[in-house]
Amino acid sequence: MPKPPIARNGREYLAIPGPSVIPDAVLQAMHRPAPNIYAGQLVDMTAGIVPDLKRVARTIGHVAMYVGNGHAAWEAALSNVIAPGDRVLVPATGRFAHGWAEMAQGLGAKVDILDFGKRNPMDLDRIAASLRADAGHQIKAVLAVHVDTSTSIRNDISALRAVLDSENHPALLMADCIASLGCDVFEMDAWGVDVMVTGSQKGLMVPPGMCFVFFNDKAAEARAAMQRVSCYWDWTPRANPEEFFMYWNGTAPTHHLYGLRTALDMIHAEGMEAVWRRHALLARAIWAACDAWAVEGPLELNVADPFNRSVAVTSLRLGAPHGTALRDWVEQNIGLTLGIGLGMAPPGDPDWHGFFRLGHMGHVNGHMIMGLLGGIEAGLSALSIPHGRGALDAAAQVIAAG
Repeated sequence: MPKPPIARNGREYLAIPGPSVIPDAVLQAMHRPAPNIYAGQLVDMTAGIVPDLKRVARTIGHVAMYVGNGHAAWEAALSNVIAPGDRVLVPATGRFAHGWAEMAQGLGAKVDILDFGKRNPMDLDRIAASLRADAGHQIKAVLAVHVDTSTSIRNDISALRAVLDSENHPALLMADCIASLGCDVFEMDAWGVDVMVTGSQKGLMVPPGMCFVFFNDKAAEARAAMQRVSCYWDWTPRANPEEFFMYWNGTAPTHHLYGLRTALDMIHAEGMEAVWRRHALLARAIWAACDAWAVEGPLELNVADPFNRSVAVTSLRLGAPHGTALRDWVEQNIGLTLGIGLGMAPPGDPDWHGFFRLGHMGHVNGHMIMGLLGGIEAGLSALSIPHGRGALDAAAQVIAAG
């Protein structure tokens, strides 16, 4: 008979790229009876959540809050500024850019996709050429994913704004920061982003169920020019509510708000710059370990240039069937769950089993990352997957150097 997984009992570690690890303090804040949604603590507390969300996004603009996931944020953002028949340009570096493009198509937009593959960031010269060719300014928005959760590619949003400005193109710059907000450096106003979307379940450290659309005055003007916007998705009353229920167009996500209040308190107590530095340090430790493993054997970081890697998620290539085998072993034997290789190959394709992803976003610290890496090392050894030595030493040296 097979030996039981004696090292699995204890607290399990979900190391997928969202939902992220939820702090105990957030869970405790949510563990309460249902509150009054018409007056009192919940209403008063929400007014303070709005400016603290803007501090994370680094904007003095507007924010609309929704009950929904990241896909809901995509649709909300598009519904306010893109009418059927409008053109949008989508530079794609992974599955989620294509997902946003599909959402736009479903709403009747004409979508131009520039596909840059799954290993490289946006090619700004190609984007500039597409904008230059649009002499009549038919493109109403550029939909850019800051960090694609499938490939772990981080795109340079500030440089993309510079391209729009150099081509004197009036298109809105819309950024998907679902995987990056609160992890990778993002400066909405300084970078000239007009619309940004994110969700609650990654860097914001709250369970899935809330999403947010941030927008500036230019985007608000585009919304005002729309002939019609769905009553539910309309961001105007949500960003400027006359009554509490108008934040939500109905019942508030009560317990999520208590969790979000606590999560924002934790983020701002640490400080945004410190949050960014922590994520960058832990990511470098992961990359150092991966570089050591890659010296001998099939493991390979999906993104070669560290400048183009997210500090929130790392996508790895291990070759089929090793990726799935490793994920299965660490989950079944030591209680560690790694992310599937989403979007790297179609499900059913044998190559699908050659990829996996690490989530290192939100409520993570040095000992958690060392545990994650140690678990992977144990799995590689147990499965006799060839790999280089010294990975944990390399990661420890990065963390020790600070």
